Amino acid sequence: MRVALYVTCLVDLLRPEVGFAALRLLEGQGCTVLVPPGQTCCGQPAWSAGDRPLAAALAQKAVAELEGFDHIVLPSGSCADHIRNVYPELLAGDPAWAERARTVAGRTRELSDFLVNVLAVEAVPGRFAGTVTVHDSCKGRRGLGIKAQPRRLLAKVAGLELREMAEAEECCGFGGAFAVDFPAISTAIVDRKCQAIAASGADAVVGGDLGCLLNIEGRLRRRGDEATRVLHIAEMLAGEGG
Repeated sequence: MRVALYVTCLVDLLRPEVGFAALRLLEGQGCTVLVPPGQTCCGQPAWSAGDRPLAAALAQKAVAELEGFDHIVLPSGSCADHIRNVYPELLAGDPAWAERARTVAGRTRELSDFLVNVLAVEAVPGRFAGTVTVHDSCKGRRGLGIKAQPRRLLAKVAGLELREMAEAEECCGFGGAFAVDFPAISTAIVDRKCQAIAASGADAVVGGDLGCLLNIEGRLRRRGDEATRVLHIAEMLAGEGG
């Protein structure tokens, strides 16, 4: 099984260890994993900003790099949602690209969904002696139905106890450029998320989108919480949670 790992911009630039953790998880399940060397942005920021020509150009670039693989896996519900659900719409009117976009979209999965629903993973190498709560990112939950998958995987981590926070599906306030354009509203939203994490009493919060996790971790630290760990699910499953 040839798998393209699309690492995403945030992972590549800010926390590459998430990409390496995803790579180890996939290879540990027997996948032949390649990281297309020319991959850049999936085009989601351009699409969200209303720059359709740039979004289409980036979509065509990604499609050309990703077609030919059996599966495309992303450690991001947000970017996976964009490729899976937006590319077919964005390129639907272009006869040269429409079918190619639909094919790539149909082979694209978020990491936890791929591990559960394609590979049917029975065991993971991770161990964590503590309690964990899960943040459900907006795009992953609403665009891809990512909810049960990370919890099923976390249940396989030795020593881990899951503690659900209140309103786990509520937005963290990041929303890409939203956090920049509306900082006061974004801060109010992430404060609610931080309060829910604290109330859960968990030692760590885990999620599947690095944008959410960076936003949550930044606010936790500014609120004086230096203890709660903030980890991508790939890191926890791969055994980097500690």
